[in-house]
Amino acid sequence: MKNPISLIVRQLGIQDYQTVWHNMKTFTDERHAETPDEIWLVQHPSVFTQGQAGKAEHLLQQTAIPVVQSDRGGQITYHGLGQQVMYVLIDIKRQKSLGNNLNVRDLVTGLEQAVVKTLADYGIKAYPKPDAPGVYIDEKKICSLGLRIRKGCSFHGLALNINMDLSPFYFINPCGYVGLEMCQLVDFIHPEEATCEKVAPKLVTHFAQLLGYNATNF
Repeated sequence: MKNPISLIVRQLGIQDYQTVWHNMKTFTDERHAETPDEIWLVQHPSVFTQGQAGKAEHLLQQTAIPVVQSDRGGQITYHGLGQQVMYVLIDIKRQKSLGNNLNVRDLVTGLEQAVVKTLADYGIKAYPKPDAPGVYIDEKKICSLGLRIRKGCSFHGLALNINMDLSPFYFINPCGYVGLEMCQLVDFIHPEEATCEKVAPKLVTHFAQLLGYNATNF
């Protein structure tokens, strides 16, 4: 970026999906030209979330896990404890006015590459797919991604599997892909290192560097 600006990082701990979703919408609706961009780091208790164009048939089995119809892009996915969720509240329109060449595709690429670089820190080779947003290892998906753009600003973001119960993914076609297998960081490194607390700083640092931000409050 030509003109780096500050990026506020907030640690939200464990919070209900719908509460954070409501707060993201409120933040986006009430922000103005001088509102700093933010990252929200959070873990959600067990929940399936369905994207705007999500198809009901991708929920393969009814369970006790709630299903929330969200306003992000993409199909159905699962959130649970041990998964690092990173929401990006970015004023894309302002970046353009500052002369920074940032569009939605750049933001998606930045999110994917932040995950790729974070996993590379652990010696893991991961990659995005041009036709299926997210990040993969040996054809298994480790990170899902979905955004919403409103008033030229983004919210929602990514969900990186760290050390969680993956079994609920068997009740859905993850992100709408039949037979897609999921994986997580603890499959590849020692469990003591596979924690959201240890991974999140790397993820934020790579994202900030890729998009030219100065991360603060972190």
